[in-house]
Amino acid sequence: MSEHNRSRKKTKVLIVTPEITYLPAGMGNIANKLSAKAGGMADVSASLVASLFNRGVDVHVALPHYRRLFHVEVADLLDAKLEKYNVSLHREGGSSEQRIHLAEDRTFYYRDQVYPNYYEDSMNMSLVFQREVINNIIPTVNPDLIHCNDWMTGLIPGYARRLGIPTLFTVHNIHTQETTLENIDNHGIDTGVFWQMLYFTRPPVNYEESRAGNKVDLLTSGIFGAHFINTVSPTFLHEMVDGYHQFIQPQIRQEILNKFKAGCARGILNAPDPDYNPATDNSLVEKYTAADHAMKKRANKQEFQKQLGMEVNPNAPLFFWPSRLDPIQKGPQLLTDILYQVVHDYWDQHLQIGIVANGAFYQYFDDIIKRHNFGERVAICHFDERLSRLGYAGSDFILMPSGFEPCGLPQMIGQIYGSLPIVYDTGGLHDTVRHLDLSQSTGNGFVFQYHDAAGLRWAMDQAMQFYALPLPRREVQVARVMNEALATFNNDNTANEYVRIYEQMLQRPLVKDFTTPHQDAKLDK
Repeated sequence: MSEHNRSRKKTKVLIVTPEITYLPAGMGNIANKLSAKAGGMADVSASLVASLFNRGVDVHVALPHYRRLFHVEVADLLDAKLEKYNVSLHREGGSSEQRIHLAEDRTFYYRDQVYPNYYEDSMNMSLVFQREVINNIIPTVNPDLIHCNDWMTGLIPGYARRLGIPTLFTVHNIHTQETTLENIDNHGIDTGVFWQMLYFTRPPVNYEESRAGNKVDLLTSGIFGAHFINTVSPTFLHEMVDGYHQFIQPQIRQEILNKFKAGCARGILNAPDPDYNPATDNSLVEKYTAADHAMKKRANKQEFQKQLGMEVNPNAPLFFWPSRLDPIQKGPQLLTDILYQVVHDYWDQHLQIGIVANGAFYQYFDDIIKRHNFGERVAICHFDERLSRLGYAGSDFILMPSGFEPCGLPQMIGQIYGSLPIVYDTGGLHDTVRHLDLSQSTGNGFVFQYHDAAGLRWAMDQAMQFYALPLPRREVQVARVMNEALATFNNDNTANEYVRIYEQMLQRPLVKDFTTPHQDAKLDK
């Protein structure tokens, strides 16, 4: 590490992410406009940046400049106004005094969503973003540590390693893409200086031999090139290391295993954004806390039922599906297999299921509802953020039967809002949901062990048995779950874990007035 870096009063951390939900107001007057979200990575990135910034860490963020998504006029970001906005544009350079660094290229400007639907377009966007980070943002910021996220940033750890900058690579998902050195070079990234730090489909003989015909795996390159990696839940890390999921490509598992054996891999559980709080959520018709949840959840239930066109009945047991309808991961097929029977069997108890989600199984649910005239008991609509929040507040139970889950946030949000999750015992669900035990007053949901329709039906039956208890007894348990969730699933706890990794990698505290317990770890250098 250079003498310049050693003499700094504060450590510079550069977080590179293709999406973020918000940025702290103190990072610049335009920070409140910079929101581009496709999934949980945006929430995690936002929470981590905010927590680090509030602790006094010299945190910087590299983002694509999504002009349309940011609702920012081009004139607002002319060079003459950069000082006012505390934002650095990186078409030809920027200022290290700014903490928000927007990668400039027209490929980002006119998008109406973060990720495109086509391979060529998504690869192009990834390479353009990484080109700007490598060629302009890193030299401008001169960071002490870089934190990258998923395959879209997979080239940066290898480049940073050649510069001697430690890099943390967070694996949010296990999807990857491949391309050639030739394509990377043609996008303006000089791979000749760091190609040996990348992961290829087959072992490379030399640069020239591999340039056109030996593809680079971007996610695996990020894992391979980074000094330290983390997954977004401890159990999912162990499941990958142990070969639990056959769909995970062998090269990804092997490189994660290598990092794990070297002591350079850890699972850090994500946490929901603090905006998910029924005491402050403006999407609700009645805000509430654990102390007064019972009656106010009923008011939100009635509004949710009304919005979805279901029978308005505050006494009806209401199950809420908040996740995308993806049969590969989220398990909607388990629910369609038993939907008719579970509604029929609990008809006299007025069981209801509300689905606010998009995905491949949307039409299946819609067809079942129409075929059996279930409109007053089962309803589905496309995802809407406000309505989804109302679903958390109005429901009694969250349905989340994922077959695998790197982390998951809905099962945590549900607990915060007093809706008990029904989950399959896997990944982040295992780390966040324990089966309810009324005799010990422990647990926070209903967990099934076999990923099939019968397992889900068993868990829903368990939930209905709980709902049949006298209201005062239920209220005590729900209040306990809400209080425990707020204390456990919060960004301070998550940020503490990231700070511990940062400090291990740097072998010093991030700031003088904030230290965390250290654990010795071998760094893969």
